[in-house]
Amino acid sequence: MDDFKRMAVFAAVVEQGSMTAAGRALGLSASAVSQQIRQLEAAGGVTLLTRSTRQLSLTDAGQRFYEQCAAMTQAAAWARAELAAARDEPGGELRVATVVGFARHIAPALGGWLAAHPQLRLHMAVDDAPIDLIQSRIDLAIRFGRLPDSNWAAKRLGATPWWLCAAPTWLAGRAADALSPAQLLAGDWLDLVHAGDTVRTIHASRGAQAQAWQPQMRITSNNQLSIQQMCEAGLGVALLTGLDAAEAVATGRLARLLPDWGFGTLDIWAVTPQRATQPAKVRQAIAALQAYLGQLPGVVDAAQP
Repeated sequence: MDDFKRMAVFAAVVEQGSMTAAGRALGLSASAVSQQIRQLEAAGGVTLLTRSTRQLSLTDAGQRFYEQCAAMTQAAAWARAELAAARDEPGGELRVATVVGFARHIAPALGGWLAAHPQLRLHMAVDDAPIDLIQSRIDLAIRFGRLPDSNWAAKRLGATPWWLCAAPTWLAGRAADALSPAQLLAGDWLDLVHAGDTVRTIHASRGAQAQAWQPQMRITSNNQLSIQQMCEAGLGVALLTGLDAAEAVATGRLARLLPDWGFGTLDIWAVTPQRATQPAKVRQAIAALQAYLGQLPGVVDAAQP
């Protein structure tokens, strides 16, 4: 490492024309610069500079050596420029991981930003199972709910409330606003389950009143999107996020049940494997996601970019 430093000092001496000028450019004293050059010559066993009272001149060996040192310092400058560009301007490939249900939001959230940066490429890894960010080289993952302890960096983008929903066909002959919790508990329920899940407890509240329900699940799946599809088909009652169900409720494919009851919220996170300074492509993608979520129905407490 000391040799690289001395080579950079030598190149600066040649380019600045004197050790004093090189010292000013590097923030070193002229004597410190002279010492670096003497150590470089001693290590190489050759004279690089011929010194006189008025000027320095390169020996033949010094000329050849300078060309390589100049190439090294130029490469270092280009490397620093690449880092600055990554910091200030998005480029390269952005690798995003998300669950199946959120994948449909990536295009409207990032489409305009991607169009503005044609040098940027996007790769999406879509899977309901957690993806190892390091092994899969993921730059940014969208995660939901409570996050496990890890060394990753997480930024909360907002939250989406849980809505109790059913399709008009399931509600046929029933008045949605007249249904009681007891009547709903006796109905057909659909739920998201994962390996190891047992009985699902649903926590609900209305004002100061709080209840814990344990409905009997008739249909279960490990995929939230399939639960919503079966709910829209009229197969039963399901807890769906406002983020997922808002459009279906607005268009009449689903109806909200017990709207005066609260069923909690689900946090939305942007997770990255780096805690240090993020490259521009990651910072700007997170900002675009924040802006998008902030104007979506079914999202509350959205963070501002």
